[in-house]
Amino acid sequence: MYSDGMSTPERLIESTRELLWERGYVGTSPKAILERADAGQGSMYHHFKGKPDLALAAIRRTAEEMRAIAAAVLDGPGTPYERIEAYLRRERDVLRGCPVGRLTMDPDVIASAELRAPVDETLDWLRGRIAGIVEEGMAQGQFAAGLDAGEIAAAVVATVQGGYVLARASGSPTAFDAGVRGLLSLLAPRTP
Repeated sequence: MYSDGMSTPERLIESTRELLWERGYVGTSPKAILERADAGQGSMYHHFKGKPDLALAAIRRTAEEMRAIAAAVLDGPGTPYERIEAYLRRERDVLRGCPVGRLTMDPDVIASAELRAPVDETLDWLRGRIAGIVEEGMAQGQFAAGLDAGEIAAAVVATVQGGYVLARASGSPTAFDAGVRGLLSLLAPRTP
């Protein structure tokens, strides 16, 4: 499954990332991690203190990747509206859901301040980055001057995360796409 050149700790982290996305923390057993990583029985405990330590490394990696993907779109070319639109419409596996957002539904992750921290930090970063773009758009006259940039950013993140939930519930990306179209119509720049 993994390249021959990938180290055992890397295989363990990547396996854990995939399993957390597929099964959540509770559903990810050390045995499943070892099998997916094609690693020996003692490997996890040789490289990590245990499942929580390995899960934290995997969650941090997933959070870093999500921020990098979002930043590439949000920091790209275009007007503030076009950059938010590009973020909302970027290609994603809607039916699989968000690998970071799905962790918020895992009671063991939410109960652990340490495991929850990278999730919370990533969602805070995303809201902050989008709020900055909304402020930029207001300064340029593209968005209405009276908007609360933080509330608009929260609405963008909620649309994406809620869209994943609705799409998974219906088994179709249609609900996600409808939410994105609706939000974009509300955010559409005003023309005089």
